[in-house]
Amino acid sequence: MAEKLWDFKNESMPLSKLKELQLKRLKELIHRVYTKNKYYKKKFDETKIKPDTIRILKDIEKIPFLTKQDLRAYYPFGLVCTELDEIIEVHASSGTTGKPVVGPYTRNDVELWAEVMARSLWANGLRSNDILQNAYGYGLFTGAHGFEKGAQKIGAMVITISSGNTERQIDIMKDFGVTTLACTPSYSLHIAEVAEEKGLSPSDDFLLRLGTFGAESWSEEMRKKIEERWGIVAHEHYGLTELIGPGVVSECRYKKLHINADHFYPELIDPDTGETLEPGEEGELVFTTLTKEAFPAIRFRTKDLASITEEICECGRTLPIQSRIKGRSDDMMKVKGVIVFPSQIEAALMQVPGISDNYQIVKTKQGDTYSLSVEAEPSEDRFREGHLDDFEKKVEQEIYRILNLHILVHAIPPKSIPRSTGKAKRIIER
Repeated sequence: MAEKLWDFKNESMPLSKLKELQLKRLKELIHRVYTKNKYYKKKFDETKIKPDTIRILKDIEKIPFLTKQDLRAYYPFGLVCTELDEIIEVHASSGTTGKPVVGPYTRNDVELWAEVMARSLWANGLRSNDILQNAYGYGLFTGAHGFEKGAQKIGAMVITISSGNTERQIDIMKDFGVTTLACTPSYSLHIAEVAEEKGLSPSDDFLLRLGTFGAESWSEEMRKKIEERWGIVAHEHYGLTELIGPGVVSECRYKKLHINADHFYPELIDPDTGETLEPGEEGELVFTTLTKEAFPAIRFRTKDLASITEEICECGRTLPIQSRIKGRSDDMMKVKGVIVFPSQIEAALMQVPGISDNYQIVKTKQGDTYSLSVEAEPSEDRFREGHLDDFEKKVEQEIYRILNLHILVHAIPPKSIPRSTGKAKRIIER
């Protein structure tokens, strides 16, 4: 059944109208970056791209890709297409693997961000009478700020608690009557774990009804665990610092991931050849920011693997639907000739009775090759039962059922794996 949309005109426009709007905005974007930024101009000139080269949407394929390496090469403001004094806000990635990616925003960019986040949270079911506990980390990271802007635009109360201090999170959640939790999915489970240690029932002792989660990959099986544990509906958000932060893709009530494609033009490419794929095929997501002013990203390669379909959803939105992220192309592992994604291992683990929500995939280098093993924490009750070799065998069998691959599993004592208030570290190398 169709529902009331935040922005009916743009969320439910016919596909033909959406493509007309995308082309109009793409032409304006290419003209603007060509005339406003010397690095983009040089890049376009080298590939013989002029503003009038873009006549139809497919012409975007003539433009070279933008990579994270490019962004680091032009750090911090090399790709800015406005005057610096027009920038009112700056965010950045963590920079753990090199120079951080910097995201500058003009006043209009900030308004756009609030708008697409309001659209996304409204689609999740957030309303003005909700109380949202914002347990994403504040700072240069985009997550917390995006959720705050969107929820406030809807009119919801936002508790700007940030991540960490988990016992206080629980007290605030209970005392303030919080209805919506915003954080990483793994942190939501850690909060539940600490609540249970305090003698509270996550599903019975709180007013929580909605979870708005993102910033890390999580499986459908992990979603079910979160929903059962908290007694909530858990929704996914997808976005990148390079594009705007959260607000690029989010779920409707039917848990379909809608791309805000009037602002972010999506493509799918073969990650090996760079060739464009058709709707329905699985490949690497590439996005172009159609309406951002300070830092437009043109054909940015995300490294995230998914598929896109163009269909009208039951919710009434006509915006393209993206599948959940299967994994990152650089997280893909080949073990004994079998392609393995961490999400597949997580899906297998979550099927085993008596397993906790905490695990790590261990990559061990042996010469030029890697071997995989899994360290999994049984629940406190299962650990006390003993016979952990049986537990390990069941986990190994479940992994084999999904991957047709034998991976060694080690049961480790509960609370052995460090808990994170942000992104959980699921893969470690030894």
